[in-house]
Amino acid sequence: MPGAVVIGAGPGIGAAVARRFAREGMPIALIGRNAGKLAEIEEAAAPAVRLSADAADEAALRGALDAAAAEFGVPDAVVYNAALVRPDRVGELSAREQLDAWAVNVGGALTAAARVAPDMARRGSGTFIVTGGMPEPKPEYVSLSLGKAGVRTLVALLDQEYGPSGVHAASVTVDGPVAAGTFFDPDRIAEHYWRLHVQPRGEWQREIVHTPG
Repeated sequence: MPGAVVIGAGPGIGAAVARRFAREGMPIALIGRNAGKLAEIEEAAAPAVRLSADAADEAALRGALDAAAAEFGVPDAVVYNAALVRPDRVGELSAREQLDAWAVNVGGALTAAARVAPDMARRGSGTFIVTGGMPEPKPEYVSLSLGKAGVRTLVALLDQEYGPSGVHAASVTVDGPVAAGTFFDPDRIAEHYWRLHVQPRGEWQREIVHTPG
């Protein structure tokens, strides 16, 4: 049975999305670097498959996606939630460090999309959702601002390339710090991902911005 794959399955949004999709009876594949955190999430999102991979490692990420497909076929939904979040201003990071951040924030999303979107398109259905942020760039978060602008563009490109074949590419842009019990509660944010996944084709949204007001 096709299911959902969550890449960057940490304890915040990733775990909440996994729980939300699992609640609908979908099998879940969790991909992340920290095996301990994946085990904690699996308990709340069973049945789940845990797969260790660094989102910046192209071969490892492709291998994890292949393993997920071997478990339950071409996924119905893939959520890319990996990001390298750290404060940095212009010139504070070396070119190498900027590239390392880009590899997680954008490169991994592109790797995942290139692996799963063509198969979704051949099937005629599928959802690829990226966790966005920074609706406006912030000078104290240069690498993250660049990365979120990059994935927003990637979603537009995926929509142009695969949307006509039935693949819904979209992003959930979170405009604030994620914290339980607040407006930015991860369970509240996870509802956007499910809503995007079940939207009828004629009502597809390419971006939902979770922001106060």
